[in-house]
Amino acid sequence: MVDLFLNRVLVENNWDQDELNTEREITGILENRIVMLFFASAKCDKCWEFLPALNDFFKRLKDPAYIEYPKLLALIYISLDQSEEQQERFLREMHKKVLFLAFEDPYRKELQAMFKVKDAPTVVVLRPDGSVISPNAVQDICRFGADCFRDWQEAAELVERSFMLNEEFDDLNLRSATDPVRRLKYKTEDDKRKTRWWKPWGKGKDRYEEEEDKDGSWDTKRKEGDKGTLRRII
Repeated sequence: MVDLFLNRVLVENNWDQDELNTEREITGILENRIVMLFFASAKCDKCWEFLPALNDFFKRLKDPAYIEYPKLLALIYISLDQSEEQQERFLREMHKKVLFLAFEDPYRKELQAMFKVKDAPTVVVLRPDGSVISPNAVQDICRFGADCFRDWQEAAELVERSFMLNEEFDDLNLRSATDPVRRLKYKTEDDKRKTRWWKPWGKGKDRYEEEEDKDGSWDTKRKEGDKGTLRRII
């Protein structure tokens, strides 16, 4: 999937329209992700009708307001518009985390031919290796919403791990979208106590070495029947 956009410029649909044009940037945002290629046009009434459903789908999988751990998903708008103004008008209504190709980039037409896109809107869903999961997921998104992502994730054999500690810090749960099939639990120990080592002082076993710390000092007090008990001098 990364290879599909290497040596290309992807633009983020934020206020600054930041350009991602290095191999490191492209790899960082597309590697190990399911990628959706959204072919649409501002002149297409069906595209405008579908857009709210797509925005809701994407927000529920990527927006921190809806989900604590954003999914391994990227959405790229491939414009079929006939002018840059049309493209900009459509992008203004899309989520700010969407990526897109600049209007002057001829690669838009190459992708349209590569995936045999004839109708708008079309959402091509790709595995991380670039192979096709769905040639057009528009109907699935409208019908199932964000739930259809789980099917794509399983089809791509993409394992997503989200680690969360419970309130008592007893268990560390390994969770994925394919639970309960894949679920592991790790035990974690939050209560780590500081160990102090005491060395015998002299030949007798009834005296111990004094040790100072920043809170005060330690002393020993012998009690009958005990080997030795430590008490804090305040």
